[in-house]
Amino acid sequence: MPTHTSFDAHGPDRRALLKSAALGLFAYTVAGIETLLSPAQARAQGARFTVLSDADAALLEAFGEALVPGARAAGIAHFVDANLARPHAASLLTVRYLDVLPPHDAFYRAGLAALDAASQALRGAAFAQLSPAAAKPLIAAMLPGTISPWHGPPPALFYLAVRSDAADLVYGTPAAYARMKVPYMAHIEPPADW
Repeated sequence: MPTHTSFDAHGPDRRALLKSAALGLFAYTVAGIETLLSPAQARAQGARFTVLSDADAALLEAFGEALVPGARAAGIAHFVDANLARPHAASLLTVRYLDVLPPHDAFYRAGLAALDAASQALRGAAFAQLSPAAAKPLIAAMLPGTISPWHGPPPALFYLAVRSDAADLVYGTPAAYARMKVPYMAHIEPPADW
């Protein structure tokens, strides 16, 4: 299986996009060339973000990594960014199933801003700069909704959405099951590995 596919000057065609969806690949721009990559490959190759700012992406990586170790290397920020850029009906983000009305980029931006503001107020530093020990009480206060100040979507909802996205990315693939030495027994087998 090739690790990436470049598009012609007209961009991706429908067939390439359908094939990429089956393989878990998304269109990213690396060095000015639009390419199909996995989120981990996009992160490793420094793919540009299309919806998230670099600061939002760094914060999302730090939060995702705190929730699900391995999320940063798996490309959580690139995964979320690529799905935010897709039409709502094609999004693979958990927030799509949580009765949060689109556009979902506003949900992620507001949640990330609230998390960073709470971190600044309670810990005196940006969330991305916190040690795991310093971040733990902030994260623990999100589920019961006791984190304060918080000016964003409900903190438990934001926690659930990001944690689920990170867990899907890190643990939800056949390759992850193989790494964990757990049989992959999907109800409906995917047409190809992703």
